[in-house]
Amino acid sequence: MKAAILARGLATRMRKPAADAMLDASQAAAASAGLKSLIPIAGRPFLDFVLSRLADAGATEVGLIIGPEHDVIRDHYGIAHPPRRVGLSFLTQETARGTADAVLACEAWAGAAPFLVVNADNLYPVDVLRDLIALPGPGLPAFEREDLIRTSNIPSDRIAAFAIIEVDARGRLTRIIEKPGADVIAAAGPHARVSMNCWKFDERIFDACRAVTPSVRGELELPQAVQLAVETGLPLHAVPAHGPVLDLSNRSDVSEVVRRLGGETPDP
Repeated sequence: MKAAILARGLATRMRKPAADAMLDASQAAAASAGLKSLIPIAGRPFLDFVLSRLADAGATEVGLIIGPEHDVIRDHYGIAHPPRRVGLSFLTQETARGTADAVLACEAWAGAAPFLVVNADNLYPVDVLRDLIALPGPGLPAFEREDLIRTSNIPSDRIAAFAIIEVDARGRLTRIIEKPGADVIAAAGPHARVSMNCWKFDERIFDACRAVTPSVRGELELPQAVQLAVETGLPLHAVPAHGPVLDLSNRSDVSEVVRRLGGETPDP
């Protein structure tokens, strides 16, 4: 099983100072450099935990999507500390044009095989990843919003901005509502299902990623590509999922992630 990790972002939020952040010198240096995936958590890069959980779930090949300037990541995982349980390929997204464009960077690597796509700054439960791998076709975990608020380290106001997903009676994704407004959130209720940008795709996603147009942010967004794929006939099964999902988006997240992962030893 292949898994692609989206690690090309500019880490704009992580670079910003935060008054309530408690970072040591090495964590602050990685944050200032925009290297979220290398921020030390209990002495290990956060990406070690991501790779380890993918391996626990059954992934055997990982494509790390990074920029051409990310030599530090290449040196760390390609030379100094290559993973033991997964084969690792470095996939280059030349410019940070959005997550749909990032998925296109793994087209040749993925070929016709099914593959997962996950964020580099999120740590998903192993059972969720395992359920996704077991799907016979494309799909995504459908997290309940209130469960994420209760179990994860993500503030409720941040979760309120996550994409709400709508599912039909067959359990198939029908609609993704990006940046839902207060009226949409109220109508969806406390048991609304949300996307955490964790997916299982096959080669049919690439045409949608090529066809999608820039969002209001000027980026080629993966959720918009998924919506386009659904509208043109690609079935995606939404698997009920539960947290916690750990998020490492900004400096204020670091101390809680450290606390939660203090007893976990990654083995990538």
